[in-house]
Amino acid sequence: MSIFVPNKVYLREILLHYFIQKKSAAEVHKILVQTYGDNALSDTTCRDWFRRFKNNDFELEDKERSGAPKKFQDKELEQLLDEDPSQTLSELGKILQVDESTVSKRLKGLGMIQKQGHWVPYELFFASHRIVTGDEKWIHYDNPKRRKSWGKPGHASRKTAAIRAKT
Repeated sequence: MSIFVPNKVYLREILLHYFIQKKSAAEVHKILVQTYGDNALSDTTCRDWFRRFKNNDFELEDKERSGAPKKFQDKELEQLLDEDPSQTLSELGKILQVDESTVSKRLKGLGMIQKQGHWVPYELFFASHRIVTGDEKWIHYDNPKRRKSWGKPGHASRKTAAIRAKT
């Protein structure tokens, strides 16, 4: 069973309907809360729309807003992360030709978080250039680099080291 979730324009049409019927903004707000619960417009928003209607402004669509247009689309950012989710903000910013803070805000808007890659155990194999010796102790030296990657909350992080076979 699906529950109807009204969009902004639908709710504004309801406000206009009750405005024409000479209802007050407070009365309409109560009706909306009773009918739509958490999906209702706030009391302040109802009052703002009633003020617009009183000024003979019956346009229900959002007006054009000033401000800089988006320099890149979210799809571009998602595509870059699909290719390599371990890219840094700096790398993403250079590719998209925007500031790191812009990329950070967009990632946050997409619900992405930065995750540390997890270690994957593997069997040791002897390679002469990776053995460090000391007083009767042989130590296998391997220092794989762990990188952070971007991902959605609740999803596993990427593996850092690959499983190595014996040689």
